[in-house]
Amino acid sequence: MIPAIGFVNENRLYQDGSLDGQRVRLLEQWLDAGLDLGNHTYSHKDLHKVPLDEFKADILKGHEVTLGLLEARGKTVRYFRHPYFHAGRDLETRKDLNHFLAENGYEVAPATIDNADYIFANAYEIAHSKEDEELKARIGETFVSYIRDKFIFFERNCEELFGRQIRQILILHGSRLNADYLASLVEMIRSLGYDFVSLETALEDEAYQSKDTFVGKAGITWIHRWAITKGMSAEFYEGEPTTPKFVSEVARSFAPNGDPDGPESP
Repeated sequence: MIPAIGFVNENRLYQDGSLDGQRVRLLEQWLDAGLDLGNHTYSHKDLHKVPLDEFKADILKGHEVTLGLLEARGKTVRYFRHPYFHAGRDLETRKDLNHFLAENGYEVAPATIDNADYIFANAYEIAHSKEDEELKARIGETFVSYIRDKFIFFERNCEELFGRQIRQILILHGSRLNADYLASLVEMIRSLGYDFVSLETALEDEAYQSKDTFVGKAGITWIHRWAITKGMSAEFYEGEPTTPKFVSEVARSFAPNGDPDGPESP
């Protein structure tokens, strides 16, 4: 089994104001398969756009169902991931939020292999809705190659930043694309020499204790947060793989207001 944590926005468990039992059962199936769940806030609020107290309330509201499911299995909600990777526009806010999370038993779940899988997923949905199997295959195969290039890019970053490879943490969104291509992704990642470990084991790598004072508006990987804190030169960030133009163009017709990133981009 490959360890994974599903970070939940609990507002998606409701239909017309009522808890949807079928959606809750999906989380139960996830847990019964030996996987874990974490808190991603109730409604995916953006810390950079709402008051801190409002964001804190959304965190607490975001574990009401999940916590019960976990406690029934002798567990608790342990990890929190910031929507959009937005952790605070100033150090005071970050310190306040981190104290709040610790008080409520949470540990921040960082990610190091950042990517735009949500754009590929939107494009894939368009191809699926049109029953265009050729386009679906092109998007899926391009996606696997794109994630491979992301791994190689961030591995290079790690060599420059730490002089070694670290235990990476990959973020992927729940989508038809990732369901259909998970086996291909796993095969590709293993071909790069990786095995899979739990988030807890990954966080034992001392790299995750690196100083992080990044407070910019962007939602970026923790590798780049550490690099900015350390003052790495502009060359460090050059060459990161981007979403192919054809994928963005297809995705644009799926997303609100023609924005391929959509409202759920990290």
